[in-house]
Amino acid sequence: MNSEEKSRVEEQVTAAIAAHAMWKQHLRIAIQTGATDTPVETIRVDNQCVFGKWLYSDSISPRVKQSPEYQKVLKLHADFHKVAARVAELAISGRAAEAETLMKVNGEYAIASAQLTRAMMDWKKKVAAL
Repeated sequence: MNSEEKSRVEEQVTAAIAAHAMWKQHLRIAIQTGATDTPVETIRVDNQCVFGKWLYSDSISPRVKQSPEYQKVLKLHADFHKVAARVAELAISGRAAEAETLMKVNGEYAIASAQLTRAMMDWKKKVAAL
């Protein structure tokens, strides 16, 4: 991995950690209001957010895309979007209590978010050590 790609990975992962943390607030608002400005189907797919677009882009070398860290983040990122969409879907269909259950500390959303964040941090540390 060259220094430019290394820097890009570190920057994108740092930005993604912050952006995905903001989803918690976005989903809490959806639960409170019963509405979201992002369609559930857009939330569900993992290649529509800035990080997802970058993950699937050609700006990441095939070598990096074959790494275990990339593969793990790719999978956990997709899982995160599926759970986030489920929370949004429940919230806008008037099932706020069920959505809230997914958001709790040991809820499916909280677990998916924590796993993704941990994997992204591990990837960033691995890249920094190169």
